[in-house]
Amino acid sequence: MWRRSIQWMALILGATIGAGYVSGRELWQFFGHESGLAIVLFSFFFSFCCYVIMMISYRLKTSNYLPVLEIIAGRKLTNVFDGLILLYLFTTTMIMIAGSGAAGQVFHLPYSVGIAITSILLVLIFLKGVNGLLTANEFILPVLIVGLLYVLVTYVSNENLQLFAYWREQRNWLAAFPFTALNILPLIAILGAIGNKVKGRGEIIISCIGTGLCLGVVSYIYNSSLIQIADVIVLYEIPLFAILKEFPFGMILFMSILLWLAIFTTAAAGMLGIATRVQSFLKEEKPMYLIVFVSVLLMLPLTVFGFSTLVSFLYPLYGILNLYILARLLTYPLWSSYEEKHNK
Repeated sequence: MWRRSIQWMALILGATIGAGYVSGRELWQFFGHESGLAIVLFSFFFSFCCYVIMMISYRLKTSNYLPVLEIIAGRKLTNVFDGLILLYLFTTTMIMIAGSGAAGQVFHLPYSVGIAITSILLVLIFLKGVNGLLTANEFILPVLIVGLLYVLVTYVSNENLQLFAYWREQRNWLAAFPFTALNILPLIAILGAIGNKVKGRGEIIISCIGTGLCLGVVSYIYNSSLIQIADVIVLYEIPLFAILKEFPFGMILFMSILLWLAIFTTAAAGMLGIATRVQSFLKEEKPMYLIVFVSVLLMLPLTVFGFSTLVSFLYPLYGILNLYILARLLTYPLWSSYEEKHNK
């Protein structure tokens, strides 16, 4: 049970902690000053939403997200949100690929080379289907989380930051809702694809609470660190490098590698949602790697817009659009019990 719980935690974190998150761009877009309570609420909302989605997918033994979406969004809106999820997965995976180009520039690689490396590896990891992704995440995510926490804790210690100094100032608490909503659609897509692989309720509870706590702690420390460099964030494509500027070159190199790994795992998670949904459309089942290959080819021309431009425009837009799904998930115990009584 614990091994599978760790696999699901890695899958969820891999879908959530991507280029926008690790770079700091996504956190700064939604949080910033007076957001401590918002992050605590996000942690709780995220865990609860994960639990609802996983329980539905487990109960239905799903292999793609459509049956889960039909229950959460309602039959009348299923087609609308099905299209929205596919568009979301396509554009956010494209953002990850664009982010790999920005990360590659740290190693003095051309933007196009960083994109090409990630694109090729995305196809290769799906040669073994879902199991290839689960295995990769299980090794990558612990290194990513520990590495990011080490940098943030070291920065907090070196700068003598008081993490709870401004706890009474919480005017931005409403940011918890769009930020949680932003991360909901990929969760439906990813967790809906593994419902037939989950073995029991215990591993669902462990993985959902674990991911919520992990994201809450990292987000709070990260946001507190970004507040200290608010004046210079606009000068950096990737805010994380503003924190790293006083660190040794070796640490900058290490975090650059972790940033690329975060990009890769999130892009792979997005591809999982796309591939499993596309497979359900096809009369004859095609290999996952072939669907991923075609998807990458369609995404490449759009990566020219740049990483920060795509994040700053698309993420808030999706966060607002996804508020309906978030509301349905948070009120699931109410309307699901009503529908059960009504259908009897």
